[in-house]
Amino acid sequence: MTFLYGGIEGGGTKFVCAVGSGPNDIRAEIRFPTTTPEETLGQAIQFFKGFLPSAPKSEQKNKAKDGTLAALGVACFGPLDPNPASPTYGRILPTPKPGWSNVDVVGALKAALGVPVEFDTDVNGAALAEWRWGAGQNCDPALYLTIGTGIGGGAVVNGKLLHGLLHPEMGHIPVPRLPIDSFSGLCPFHENCFEGLASGPAIEKRWGQPAATLPPEHLAWEIEAHYIALALTSYIVSLSPQKIILGGGVMSQAHMLPLVRQKVQAMLNGYVQSTAIIGEIENYIVSPGLGTRSGALGAIALGMASLAHTK
Repeated sequence: MTFLYGGIEGGGTKFVCAVGSGPNDIRAEIRFPTTTPEETLGQAIQFFKGFLPSAPKSEQKNKAKDGTLAALGVACFGPLDPNPASPTYGRILPTPKPGWSNVDVVGALKAALGVPVEFDTDVNGAALAEWRWGAGQNCDPALYLTIGTGIGGGAVVNGKLLHGLLHPEMGHIPVPRLPIDSFSGLCPFHENCFEGLASGPAIEKRWGQPAATLPPEHLAWEIEAHYIALALTSYIVSLSPQKIILGGGVMSQAHMLPLVRQKVQAMLNGYVQSTAIIGEIENYIVSPGLGTRSGALGAIALGMASLAHTK
């Protein structure tokens, strides 16, 4: 019998549930809005129940032939507790998302499905997928950042996702504000951190219109690229990643990647003597190899890791 892995990409606005074993083997997928924890997790549980061998035939209409759910990965919005040794493991920590603070995501899924569950941040999941199947293959460390509604990052170091006290919060490093930028930032904790100055909502609030409506020649993009490059130089000199992958809605603007690369080179000013940066930066700072599927595939990759941990 074929083992299949379930993945939940748990976002603040929508959940994506998928079953498969990799980019070329997605057997089923469903998307639905993130509402209350009870309703949202209930929909996810109902979807995955159809892939359990114990499910009644009437509930197996989505079950892939010769496949059964072996494990589940959850790549979720946070903040959250990904430490299995912690008493709050598997829970969403206090969050602005109404009703979701302290919700025991892993407990609810394990109780309903009875399979191993791996739990991590959405960006860590995407980092794992890109390292395993996408633009970060054969690169260690590999760094993945999403720059959109929020800013977050995940890193694979020595073949494992980077954790510490909790999980990386790469969107909240301090960055010095440009003298020409009078915007104070919108992070409720730090105001002018990376996320507070450079997220999609920060761009919209600074200029009074959504980022997607601003033309490529608008000053907004010079400022945005400057802040992104500042953050990347910090990650480069601290983590020394072999590949940097930039995803998220802000980076979907075609002119942004070349601008960010140019500014990173200028800021480093030859200090990091690596051909990857000095001569081949177009292959060093790149878009996700998995496109918009990094999150869902990352959750499946976490599910595969969960099963490995139980052996």
